[in-house]
Amino acid sequence: MSDLSFLARAIELSRHCPPSATAFSVGAVIVGADGTVLAEGHSREDDPVVHAEESALGKLPSGDPRLRAATLYSSLEPCSRRASRPHPCADLVLAAGIPRVVVAWREPDLFVTGCEGVDRLTAAGVEVVELPELAGAAREVNRHLLYPEET
Repeated sequence: MSDLSFLARAIELSRHCPPSATAFSVGAVIVGADGTVLAEGHSREDDPVVHAEESALGKLPSGDPRLRAATLYSSLEPCSRRASRPHPCADLVLAAGIPRVVVAWREPDLFVTGCEGVDRLTAAGVEVVELPELAGAAREVNRHLLYPEET
């Protein structure tokens, strides 16, 4: 499968998020170097404040050596600040040792002003790839947040 296919899967997972007026609906897929899906997750999957990346990482053993060659696909830029947990998703990705992240959409200034997830990852040496051709699909899942007057 390709980056587009795995990121499309992450967007599909985001559609399973319980609705929230205070958080984005995000999906994440972690893929090993051999193309095997190691874990998937989505926001609010098993906890009202769990983020997609956190959910996917939580399904793997801590220190799983496969993560050192994995790619994380996320429908939204990993967060750089959050109120509900001590560690934002960008820090969780760095702690896991994931060397490559592919995102569809950078986090808009809706809940957090100036998300720096991509910048933080890049500064730490993580290869970050943005696929803006899928940003519209990721935004559509969050339409109720972006255009509340239409819902």
